[in-house]
Amino acid sequence: MEQNKYCVIMAGGIGSRFWPKSRQAMPKQFLDILGTGKSFIRHTFERFEKLIPAEHFLVVTNRRYKALVLEHLPELKPEQVLCEPIGRNTAPCIAYAAYTLLKKDPNAEMVVTPSDHFILNEEDFRAIISEGLSFADKEQALVTIGIKPTRPDTGYGYIQVSDNQPLSKVKCFTEKPNLELAQTFLQCGEFFWNSGIFIWTVKAIVEAFERYLPEHHALFTGLMPALGTEEESEAVERVFAECRAISIDYGVMERAENVYVRCGEFGWSDVGTWGSVYQHSRKDRYANATPQEGCFLYDTRSSFVSLPKDKIAVISGLKEYIVVDTEDVLMICPRSEEQNIKKFIDEVKFRKGDQHI
Repeated sequence: MEQNKYCVIMAGGIGSRFWPKSRQAMPKQFLDILGTGKSFIRHTFERFEKLIPAEHFLVVTNRRYKALVLEHLPELKPEQVLCEPIGRNTAPCIAYAAYTLLKKDPNAEMVVTPSDHFILNEEDFRAIISEGLSFADKEQALVTIGIKPTRPDTGYGYIQVSDNQPLSKVKCFTEKPNLELAQTFLQCGEFFWNSGIFIWTVKAIVEAFERYLPEHHALFTGLMPALGTEEESEAVERVFAECRAISIDYGVMERAENVYVRCGEFGWSDVGTWGSVYQHSRKDRYANATPQEGCFLYDTRSSFVSLPKDKIAVISGLKEYIVVDTEDVLMICPRSEEQNIKKFIDEVKFRKGDQHI
């Protein structure tokens, strides 16, 4: 493991699409939604620690989750957890980490990853990350990881490649197309899902901020003297109050000229919805995904059930439903309507306040 390689884990989201299990106080990245015995963020750390030493990890999260991060990743020191006072999308999140590393190690190579993805073939994944690190360092390129699509999914961004090489220059990005366009992308063979995993040197991404997001560059350059000092928290508060919310894709990747994609197949999923958890879960002969114990199903097909430990559920007559029970909330929803979960949350919040959110 080379000493200038770093991993930045983005862990600030609240995972609202996994309500009622994912809550503001305990969001998705700290849960074992797949039933593996480990949280998403723990899996993410262990996936990368074979490439990068524990002392070279940074986690960017909301300040309310700092204690949770350190609980799930006891290998980290408190100063390795960078606390955002408010979520401002991925560009400010990445800038906070990048300018922190710029002060610590100007020659740093940086992998940026979400905290809540599922990777089946981790050895293949690590080989691709290593290849991306070498290329990004040699070419001073901005590299993203692309996933070969298996279906015309409208929930992902797509990347068009300029040739059929594994590491290809990006031709264009397309955000969440409609179904007809997604089908065209699938048939074309030139489009890959955007995984949201990025690789670059700190120098390259800081230069990109300076060129494409100059207001962010000015704010975070001004923050650098306070980084690592007692003034950091107060200074970060001021910067994020002024900082425009924008994604790294829209702010930098779609505009920069030195953007490449390393395409791969390694059993990836962003596990973004209950439906995707259903897809990755073991199913019985009636295509139901249920806990090993406590679930009694009758005339029920193609449904997903999540229960608290030691809870018993008797379910009859459901076809293609999601059933998620917690101590204080029960949600029963057709699988085809899970996009309405945010609407459910808004209604519950309006009627009952934040206690169930």
